[in-house]
Amino acid sequence: MNLIEITDLQAPELDIFSRMSEVQLYHYFEPEAGVFLAESANVILRALEAGYEPLSLLLEHQRIETEGLPVMEAIRERFGEEKAETLPIYTADHALVTQLTGYSLVRGLWAVMRRRPLPELEDFCADKNRIAVLFDVVNPTNVGAIIRSAAALGVDGVLLTKGSVDPLTRRSARVSMGTVFQIPWTCADRLQSTGTRLITDLHSLGFRTAAMALSDRSTGVDDPALASEERLAIVLGSEGYGLPREVIDACTYTVKIPMYHGVDSLNVAAASAVVFWELGRRSLEAP
Repeated sequence: MNLIEITDLQAPELDIFSRMSEVQLYHYFEPEAGVFLAESANVILRALEAGYEPLSLLLEHQRIETEGLPVMEAIRERFGEEKAETLPIYTADHALVTQLTGYSLVRGLWAVMRRRPLPELEDFCADKNRIAVLFDVVNPTNVGAIIRSAAALGVDGVLLTKGSVDPLTRRSARVSMGTVFQIPWTCADRLQSTGTRLITDLHSLGFRTAAMALSDRSTGVDDPALASEERLAIVLGSEGYGLPREVIDACTYTVKIPMYHGVDSLNVAAASAVVFWELGRRSLEAP
C-alpha cells in the first residue's frame, strides 16, 4: 500500500478531504464529471463493486488492518495491482485525522472517488417499470433513506429533480448504506426536464404517474389500479411543502396513505417505504 504519513494539515493534497464543499467536489473536473467523498468501508466497497474509480484515501492508523485491507483488496480485484500499489493513502492517528476534518470520521476511512456521467431520461427509463421521482427533496438523510427503501423494496430506479440533494453527498450515500451505488438514478437538472415538463416527459415514455399528496381526489395507496399499471412513476414531494399543485394536477393519480389519531402525513422517507412496499406486494399478487 502507498501509505503517506500526514505531517502538514495544510498540505494542498488534503484540501479535498477537509476544505472543499460538496459543490466544489461536484465541479472538480469541470466540464467533466467531478468527484465525491465516500465514508466508511461498507459504502466504499459498494462503490467499488459498482465500478467507481478511487483517486485517494484517508485512513486512520488504527483502521489499516480492519477497514483498509478489505478496501485495498477490492481495489486490487477491480482495478488491478498497479492501481492498488500507487493509490495515495493519507494516514495519521485518530486525533490528527479528527483535527484535519473537524470531526471524527465514520469508521476512520474516506475515499475520493470519480463520478460517472448520468444517463439521459429516455435511456434511464428504457428498461424500468417502477421508478421513484424525488421532487425537490432537500434533506440528505431523506434522500439516502428513500434510495435505500427503493433498492430494498423492488423499485427499478430513482429520478431526482434539480432542487433535490445529490445522492452522492457524504450523508446521503452513508444513510443509504451504499445502495446509491446499487440502484440506478439520474438527475433532472442535467436533462432540462423539470416541473410539469418532467411529468409530461414521463407520460410520453409510457409511464403513468402517481403523486403522493393529500387532496379531495386522492386514492388510497392500496388501490389495485396502481399495482396493475405496467409502468408507474411514484412522485414524492419536498419535506416542507410537498408537491406543487400544478405537478399534482399533471399526474395520472393522486395517492395518500391512510392515517390515524389526527396525523395528516408521514415524513417523506417513511412514506416512500410504505408506498414502495404496498405497490410491490400488490404487484406480486396481481394476476
